[in-house]
Formats: sequence, C-alpha cells, structure tokens
Amino acid sequence: MLLHTIYLIAIVAEAMSGAIMGMRRDMDLFGICVVGTITALGGGTIRDILLGNYPLGWIIHPQYLLFTIGAAIVTAFVARFLHHLRSVFLMVDGLGLVAFSVIGCDIARANGMVPGIVILAGMITGVFGGLLRDVLCNEIPLVLQRELYATIALFTGSLYVGLLWLNVDPTIAPLVAIGCGFLYRLLAMRFHWKLPSFNGSGIRGFE
Repeated sequence: MLLHTIYLIAIVAEAMSGAIMGMRRDMDLFGICVVGTITALGGGTIRDILLGNYPLGWIIHPQYLLFTIGAAIVTAFVARFLHHLRSVFLMVDGLGLVAFSVIGCDIARANGMVPGIVILAGMITGVFGGLLRDVLCNEIPLVLQRELYATIALFTGSLYVGLLWLNVDPTIAPLVAIGCGFLYRLLAMRFHWKLPSFNGSGIRGFE
C-alpha cells in the first residue's frame, strides 16, 4: 500500500515535470499533456513491452492516465507560481526514481526473470520516462549526461534484489532499498556527484 501511494505521488510529480518541459518548448495544451504522460508512464511502458507483460499497466489501470493528464493540465495553469518549489520537485523526482526502480524490479521478478534482467527492468522503469521526455523536447537526455540518475536506479534495484536474496522480509526490503536510494540521490544533488564525461576534443575526425 505504501509503495503504491509513493508510485501515485511519483507519476503526478513526473507528469508535472514533463509538462513544465513542454511549456518551455512552447507546446500547446495537448502537447503538454502528451509529454507529461509519457514522462510519468513511459518507463513502465517500455519495461512491459520488453518483458512481454501485457496488458500494459496504464491500460489495466486507466486512472493513471487521468492522474497524469490532470497533473499536466494543472501545471499548465499554475506553473508560473511553482518556481519556488523547485527543490521540492527535485526531491519528489528522486523519490519517484527509486520507487519506480523497485516497482520495475518487482514486476520483472513476477515474470520470472533472472536477477540481472530484474535490475535492468528496474532501471528502465526509473529513467526511460525522463529520457523519452527529453527526446521529445529535443534535449540531450539528462540520463546520458554526467548526472547520477541511472546509476542510482541501478544501485536501488541491486540493493533490493540483494536484500531479497538474503531473505530479508519482503515488506521491509523495498522500504530499505527506497530509503537508501533516495538518500544516495539527495547526497548526489547536495555534493554534485557526477560520472566522468568524455568529449571528442583532440580526437582526429571530431575537431
């Protein structure tokens, strides 16, 4: 129940972040709703397609579409008043990332996948909504830059799978994984932890 509540909060927050990105690209209301919904539900959709998990989650639970579309519409009208809530959005986004990762792992486990695929499914659920958002908005995806995002999703999923392998109580393991993953995300934002980046400077053919 707690995980489901976190999931609902996360998809609303992700839909709002997608809507804000769409507004920055001067999209109309339909475009804003599309980008918001894809941001919130895109990761889970890609995961289900790859796993052959049908019907898709938002088709089984169409109320998720109502939540995300509603959040995008509300954001379109009140976004100018939300600039001072940026830190809150970043925190909720981080919570959504780790919650999506654990939920993705759970669904892959239910489909009988091996641990490596379970962890990858969690990562896909966590990051691909934002990746699709950035592609639609003609941005270099955040997850492909130096930001610790996919790394945190992989860490959270690995920790969750490891705890289950150690026979930790299934009601406690997701909470521990989400708590540790969320703390990791907060520390990464606070101390600006990043992966090393590389460019083509000085490499023949890239100058």
